[in-house]
Amino acid sequence: MSMKAVILAGGEGTRLRPLTYAIPKPLIPIREKPILELLLGQLRRSGLRDVILSTGYRAELIQTYFGTGEAFGVRIEYVREQRPLGTAGVLGLLRGRWPAHEARLVMNGDIVTSLDFRRLAAYHRQRRADLTVGVKRIGYRLPYGVVSSRNGVLARVQEKPRMSCEICAGIYVVQGSLLKLVPRGKPLDMPALIAQAIAQGRRVLRYPIREYWMGIEALHQLNQVRNRLQGRLTTRHR
Repeated sequence: MSMKAVILAGGEGTRLRPLTYAIPKPLIPIREKPILELLLGQLRRSGLRDVILSTGYRAELIQTYFGTGEAFGVRIEYVREQRPLGTAGVLGLLRGRWPAHEARLVMNGDIVTSLDFRRLAAYHRQRRADLTVGVKRIGYRLPYGVVSSRNGVLARVQEKPRMSCEICAGIYVVQGSLLKLVPRGKPLDMPALIAQAIAQGRRVLRYPIREYWMGIEALHQLNQVRNRLQGRLTTRHR
């Protein structure tokens, strides 16, 4: 797959402190490999080998570890945020290096997934999308009793119901033509870019992720991923 990937690895990971005081979140180990190394491995297995890493916090540690990417079977270029630009604002750093007709994978650097990126790329290309947003359906249980009523009369109390919704998975395919919507050197988050694209009548699609996916935002999610990989290793060794 010739598509390039842009991985956003510049955040401070404040919700994972104190772990991220010493190292940036993409370098936190899971089964002896950093989160970002696992992600690069999945990209490589999908045939995607050209990667641009957007760095910021502790950038020198990330660049020292991954270097040119040769040791990991990929080719890595770097761009660095001098100040936080948000999940879409960093794309402005790539103007002049991203042709308008070219689609690129853009994703957060704190994701562990078994997603087949080739299928995602094909979905985007075949449907001639301007922006494809990876979405993941998650289930959650409300810790409260949910009240239903009509005209002020209580009809039902449902105790701690289980609900579900689709969330943005931090994985996108973006056409270079959308970079004109990204202000130079100003912060912009991906939801704002999506809203602008929709407002302009651009073709914005959703792509349901049915494979394993976890965005690591907090310690309990990090532990979930570690336990999952530990379970797989234990099963293999039986």
